[in-house]
Amino acid sequence: MARPDKAAAVAELTDKFRSVNAAVLTEYRGLTVAQLKTLRRSLGENAQYAVVKNTLTKIAAKEAGITLEDQLFAGPTAVAFVTGDPVESAKGLRDFAKDNPNLVIKGGVLDGKALSADEIKKLADLESREVLLAKLAGALKGKQTQAAQLFQALPTKLVRTVDALRAKQDEQGGAE
Repeated sequence: MARPDKAAAVAELTDKFRSVNAAVLTEYRGLTVAQLKTLRRSLGENAQYAVVKNTLTKIAAKEAGITLEDQLFAGPTAVAFVTGDPVESAKGLRDFAKDNPNLVIKGGVLDGKALSADEIKKLADLESREVLLAKLAGALKGKQTQAAQLFQALPTKLVRTVDALRAKQDEQGGAE
């Protein structure tokens, strides 16, 4: 029979897995308390970094409907639970890992889909959601401007074509 404290921990982890946009599993062996504090700050306001027990986390992920490979739970594990922009947190983890090689990104989950460590690093290379939305808005605005110029050019071109036809008819009518 499961102990009540372990059952409560599994329930809490299950709720976190269900309520977050992404979760990144890391190995933190060799990091000091000060380094972990710095890491938590670098993840941004929309992420929680928690040291977890592998067995309980594996059970919680399964209960949340997430399938993670057993190799992700080897060694000491901590999870970054991301409620906001996963790109920002992935960048924070990647940058921290560059300066602190003891932090190893094992893998994770994005919107219920399992990700490898390489996929998380690719996610970190993306631009933030706000930048991508701004680029999209700029592209759409540019297309609207092009469309407006095209619609302005059509009547002008029509008038020029009609004038040219009229002039040609006048020339042909005057030549006969």
